[in-house]
Amino acid sequence: MNPWFGKIQHYARQSIAHIDFPLFAIALAILGIGMLTINSATHGGVDRTLSNAMHAGFAIALMWLIARLPPPKLMRTAVPLYLLGIVLLVAVFIFGIKINGARRWLPLGFTRVQPAEMMKIAMPLMLAWYFQQYEAVLKLRHYAFAALLLLVPFALIAKQPDLGTAILVGAAGFYVIFLAGLPWKIIVALLVACGSAAPFLWNLLHDYQRKRILTLIDPTSDPLGAGYHIIQATIAIGSGGIFGKGYLNGTQTHLEFIPEKHTDFIFAVFSEEWGLLGNSVLLALYFLLILRSLMIAAAAPTLFSRLLAGTIGLVFFTYAFVNIGMVSGILPVVGVPLPLVSYGGTALVTIFVCIGILMSIHSHRMMLKK
Repeated sequence: MNPWFGKIQHYARQSIAHIDFPLFAIALAILGIGMLTINSATHGGVDRTLSNAMHAGFAIALMWLIARLPPPKLMRTAVPLYLLGIVLLVAVFIFGIKINGARRWLPLGFTRVQPAEMMKIAMPLMLAWYFQQYEAVLKLRHYAFAALLLLVPFALIAKQPDLGTAILVGAAGFYVIFLAGLPWKIIVALLVACGSAAPFLWNLLHDYQRKRILTLIDPTSDPLGAGYHIIQATIAIGSGGIFGKGYLNGTQTHLEFIPEKHTDFIFAVFSEEWGLLGNSVLLALYFLLILRSLMIAAAAPTLFSRLLAGTIGLVFFTYAFVNIGMVSGILPVVGVPLPLVSYGGTALVTIFVCIGILMSIHSHRMMLKK
């Protein structure tokens, strides 16, 4: 055998050694659905489809790099990444760009970034690192301090205001605390406290946020305003029937009735064209993605790895549940993208970074057991 061919084979095997192919195949299948749906939502326009493909290529490359990092190295990034995220969130209030009444973006000259997106990864990393340090002596005060670590970025993001991202960051942090063994009596007490504080929390919401909740109860109260999104999305989903109207044949989509159709409301586009059958396939893929994540968590050898992998799996569930619930009219509109389907480079990078972390945990599990 040619020695050069042997070396090429060796490097090829090394380059894919850390890829979890079941997980990667599921993610690519959902991404493929997303690319087709974006193409339809933009009337076959190549600009956004190609742009999303480029974002996906960069995100997959980043996933590959992260998958090669052992979890101890990932753990060392937790504190610096969290602190950097807090600094950038504070900087948003000083130097941030205000768009549509919200100050969420930080200009960097050649581009702009949304620091809140960083916290979707930094938050679970930080809390998983924190609980790893106190694994043998976890007490109630440790859970209280973890809640404080979560509350700071949550409050900063909600203040922008960006309630959708704040909910996702809050959910990611809560999942880590819950999986670390938060007692059920504390969870019940928190739920009772939140219920009692509902009137106070209601007054803290912005006017448009309160209107979204009221519109959820009765979308027809403002059919051309706050209720328009929900009404048109539910019409599109219902009109798809069992088998859908066919690819590129969605009338609600192509007659411009569905708002934000290539981003937050892309599920309505997919439902109209592929119907209940297509939705079942998509939901099955999400189920497999979450199941694979939880299987990796179950096999993880350290508390840090278990908490991080389990949280990522539950975050995937939250992304999909909140978006589909929002588009279907059972949850308020909060601006959460459908994972791997909605158009958006930042969201794609976030998801594939999470997938890369799962691959890192899975591929290095035997090394950490030694």
